[in-house]
Amino acid sequence: MSSIPTLEHPIHSLLADRWSPRAFDKDAGLTQLEVNHLFEAARWAPSSSNVQPWRYKFALKSDAEAFQKMLDLLVPANQIWAQHASMLVLAIAKKSYDNRPGNNAYAWYDLGTANFALTLEAMNHGLYVHQMGGFVREKAVETFQLPEDLEPVVVLAIGRLGEVGDLPEHLQEREVPRKPRLSQQEFVEQISE
Repeated sequence: MSSIPTLEHPIHSLLADRWSPRAFDKDAGLTQLEVNHLFEAARWAPSSSNVQPWRYKFALKSDAEAFQKMLDLLVPANQIWAQHASMLVLAIAKKSYDNRPGNNAYAWYDLGTANFALTLEAMNHGLYVHQMGGFVREKAVETFQLPEDLEPVVVLAIGRLGEVGDLPEHLQEREVPRKPRLSQQEFVEQISE
């Protein structure tokens, strides 16, 4: 494992401690109350015009058939480790408005905000989230018969931390709690007259 980078400035521990593990505790489950807390956090995320364009489908590992259906959406490289998560969530952007014509250009941004709210709430409960773009979108649309205005965006693996040694060797070296971050000077520019 590499060393943990230091913060340039103090931030809340939910943010500072957040990372995206692949090693999940394969024997741990989630309670219904924990699931409810995660989606309640997403529910209260901000969104453009308050249209809340996020939709979720999820499966708990305790429901083997449903979990396998969700796992089958992932590319093989992600299936290797995500199979041990306690929960898999398909995060979907609703592209259309309910009360006016046109597409919602902010749907993906708003979904990302909801996902991050869910992620921070997960951290608050000792859970970790790993968001993945590595899944077959067409298969998700087909599996769940999603209408055209619902676009699958990412899959989230959620659970408690497992043992790095339980991962295949090629993934163990990638299991780094805090990867290097850009410095603020590399992405922030103050504009002044």
